[in-house]
Amino acid sequence: MAEEVKKTEKWYRKLRDKYKLVILNDETYEEKLSFKLSRLNVFVATGTLAIFLIIITTIIIAFTPLREYIPGYTDVNLYEKLYQIEELTDSLDADARQKSLYLENLRLILSGRDTTIISPVRQDTVDHYSGISSYASREDSAFRYEFETQLLGGGEEIRLSDHGRTGARPDISSFSFFTPLRGIVTSKFEPATKHFGVDIVSVQNEAIKATLDGVVIFSGWTLETGYTVSIQHENDLISVYKHNSALLKDQGSYVKAGDAIAIIGSSGEYSTGPHLHFELWYNGVPVNPTEFIKF
Repeated sequence: MAEEVKKTEKWYRKLRDKYKLVILNDETYEEKLSFKLSRLNVFVATGTLAIFLIIITTIIIAFTPLREYIPGYTDVNLYEKLYQIEELTDSLDADARQKSLYLENLRLILSGRDTTIISPVRQDTVDHYSGISSYASREDSAFRYEFETQLLGGGEEIRLSDHGRTGARPDISSFSFFTPLRGIVTSKFEPATKHFGVDIVSVQNEAIKATLDGVVIFSGWTLETGYTVSIQHENDLISVYKHNSALLKDQGSYVKAGDAIAIIGSSGEYSTGPHLHFELWYNGVPVNPTEFIKF
């Protein structure tokens, strides 16, 4: 037992033994430089240098474009480019249908038959109100009330017509939505339980994007929803992004579809983990985002 203690002390003392590193002139043997070192000092200096190099390498990879060359990382502008390509494709498709219709009508005219009047361009109805009738039958009113009540969760006395609507489900399928976050939908849209949006779980520290062009009308922190962003879009459409860990846009800022507005997080009392709670409100009425956006 005593021998083992002596060996341990001898090994420890060797780490603290001083050594002298001398640099001499090979011809004159003149001492140019000398250092007093120990094994422990060399070990600490080498370990510190290795840790410093690892930290510098991690920072360079994480915060510079070099990370795009590492497998698993994608170009930060990829989703924005995909969105622009999708918009261009939709425009080309609409233009192709219009030209196809024009050629079909021209063929019918040359053959002496009636033309097919099917045009996606709507005619201007300004100053043509005399033929508009706002009368609704009792059966139609009853059907609308029943449909609206089921849409918003059973027996709640909330009606679409009370929000300036005509009773029909909002038709916003023509909008080109940008996916705010790619991930897994863990909680669905359930107005009956006061859950007016969807919960999406994704990668940690993932950026959350604006779904459409608009103006930030709220960017701040609340006790229940944590860091929250609300954006006002055209056509009375509002998008809401809750439980973020950080906000990237201030109130009053103009954002374009695909711009990063926040970082995914788990802030607020209602949060059960890192995720995004995303809501869409059209004319003051919540709509199901999964019907218009693929997450």
